[in-house]
Amino acid sequence: MALRGRRNVRWPSEAVVVEETSHFDGLGGPSYTFFDQPTHPLSALMFDIPRLLEAHQTARRDLLAQRVREGHWTGELSSSALSTATAVSALAIIADRTRDASRRRTCRQLVQRGIQWLAGCQRADGGWGDTDKSFSNISTAMLVRAAFHLAGVTGEHQELLGRVDQYIDEQGGVTALRRRYGKDKTFAIPILTNAALAGLVPWNEVSPLPFELACLPRALFRLLRLPVVSYAIPALVAIGQARFLHESPRNPIRRLIRRLSVGRSLKVLGRMQPASGGFLEAIPLTSFVTMSLAATGRVDHDVVRQGLKFLLASMREDGSWPIDTNLATWNTTLATNALAAASGNVGALGCLDWLLSCQHTEPHPYTGAAPGGWGWSNLSGAVPDVDDTAGALLALASLRDSCAAEKHERIEMAARAGARWLLEVQNADGGWPTFCRGWGTLPFDRSGADLSAHAIRALAVWSHLIGGDRIGRAIARGMKYLGRVQRENGSWVPLWFGNQYHPDEENPVYGTARVLLAYRDLDRMAASEAQGGLAWLAANSGHDGGWGGETRKEEPSGEDHAAPAVSSVEETAVAVEALLGDHENPMLQTALSGGLDWLTDAIDAGRHQETAPIGFYFAKLWYYERLYPLTFTVAALGRAVRQLDPKSTVDASRRLP
Repeated sequence: MALRGRRNVRWPSEAVVVEETSHFDGLGGPSYTFFDQPTHPLSALMFDIPRLLEAHQTARRDLLAQRVREGHWTGELSSSALSTATAVSALAIIADRTRDASRRRTCRQLVQRGIQWLAGCQRADGGWGDTDKSFSNISTAMLVRAAFHLAGVTGEHQELLGRVDQYIDEQGGVTALRRRYGKDKTFAIPILTNAALAGLVPWNEVSPLPFELACLPRALFRLLRLPVVSYAIPALVAIGQARFLHESPRNPIRRLIRRLSVGRSLKVLGRMQPASGGFLEAIPLTSFVTMSLAATGRVDHDVVRQGLKFLLASMREDGSWPIDTNLATWNTTLATNALAAASGNVGALGCLDWLLSCQHTEPHPYTGAAPGGWGWSNLSGAVPDVDDTAGALLALASLRDSCAAEKHERIEMAARAGARWLLEVQNADGGWPTFCRGWGTLPFDRSGADLSAHAIRALAVWSHLIGGDRIGRAIARGMKYLGRVQRENGSWVPLWFGNQYHPDEENPVYGTARVLLAYRDLDRMAASEAQGGLAWLAANSGHDGGWGGETRKEEPSGEDHAAPAVSSVEETAVAVEALLGDHENPMLQTALSGGLDWLTDAIDAGRHQETAPIGFYFAKLWYYERLYPLTFTVAALGRAVRQLDPKSTVDASRRLP
């Protein structure tokens, strides 16, 4: 859209004249209609309005350009040294044990490519980070070292291995690994199993897993207080059996029970494996399961064959693997909701039918989840979860307002099922977990502030679909939960996002911003909890006007040097969107103006698609996603546009098919 009017005006010091324009893309973009001296809600802010409007259009255009041919967004996850290492280990073990010459040759070729990729991304301190933008960590370093040993290439890479050995020793070895994960054995035990298979640690360092419990009815799982989180049952079975084979328990009764449970637990594992072969579409989890079973002599078992098929299909051209296949559903709902921020109308996006097709309509074999939820991807390994279901419900609300009336009934049927799914998953503490209600207190099973706020927003939008006051009571309990878990400084911490500059690898910027959107949507920004969160956000912007992390040592090697906190597009955008929820608050004006300037500067300089590793996957696996900077920026600037021009109009002449 061409904006016609005076440029480079610091408003409100001068009047801005921007003539109304028309849209021809039918995608719900706003038409700006400022004339004479403006008197809108953001009049206290001092920034270049035409520049902001053009920045929004640029980011919006770039986001729309990322759609695939079918009309939705797929995105791209960063390549991961951790995932690549686990896949290499699995392929190397299969290659050593298979009798199929063709399979052996294929596996060895891919092992070599993976090793080459890993060798090229060792960091200066001798370790590896999860992504090419991540600091080294003990987990990834130990997994990469194991991969080189299992691949049988130690002779060619003596210098590299010497440096990683030194790095692991300096960090504290196995003790440091256990300290990183605390009580949660979900990832520490698989890493140690991988190391034991490579002959780098003794098997008695690997805690035994009670794989026999997988044979019990699923309804009992949450009562058993398993040492792993709900999504890790496949690892419980496969790794537990590998440990049992190499070092069985001394207790004869326990030994007998586990021996009798081997076959039955394998059947449970087979039923949980999706058609793609990838458990949760996750390369690390699938690799751990595959290598563990292959190491027990089951290289031709169906689970191993399917796992191998998944690993072969998910390898990238450069020899690396991401942590997961894709986040297509999550990215599509984020993009849809971001585009709706400017006007509430998304126009003819063309992703409605695709999004509806992603809703799960049968009980899920992996977690036993009831029908009605959405997972993060349309692929078979995705599992219904709270964050993705909430995102889908919000996106459906925007799509409903933009589509033909004959689509409304179908949308409302899906939304009703999704809202009921969210209601059933709410925990006793009033918050929402990731997958399963009442499973436990381990990470990604306990309630999370970001998940709960997202669920509350989604339920509020569709509250008219559920009779009685059920949704009202759920929201009230959820808001009480958010009040309880707010930190004394006013911030909230999320489950699914981190910041590597933060001393505890937490991301209170993301968590606080996302929780504040629930207060905004419920019109409760005057609440003391919301005001505390806003004050914390405003006080924690960087000197450059953006938001990022806190200062910390780049390499935890004891050297006395520090890396400055780096503002990111993602965190700056979510902070700005949250602050806009109370845009008339004079205490926020400086931070809000600085954040808007930071984002528009980034777009002017072409930096608005630069990614930061803020994503936290299972068990502290870092990632970045190519679409996050764009979607978060479009959402923030779109919200600013809506509040700049409350009378913005949209071209609704073109409807969704």
